[in-house]
Amino acid sequence: MRRSPRELAGARPGPALEITVDGRAVPALPGQSVAAALWAAGILSWRTTRVGGRPRGAFCGIGQCYDCLATVNGTPNRRACLVPVAAGDEITTQEGDGRAGHGV
Repeated sequence: MRRSPRELAGARPGPALEITVDGRAVPALPGQSVAAALWAAGILSWRTTRVGGRPRGAFCGIGQCYDCLATVNGTPNRRACLVPVAAGDEITTQEGDGRAGHGV
């Protein structure tokens, strides 16, 4: 008998909640990181590089790199892989360094 990873882990997430990504409603589950919720919704990039404007998303997924930076509820430079989602969160694509005149 085959079991899913959720069955093996015994996870029983609560009811789905809703976040907003660049103005679009996206479902998320309690306990998910922002990055996991974005991945589940098929969103693979949510930041552009300072030089060249290249798209970036999650790379390491454990908070060691800074590829997954996003603006969360108006605060730039949040590592999406470490920030847990909350109902009503507003995520916006971070352009460059996220703050005029300030580096990451």
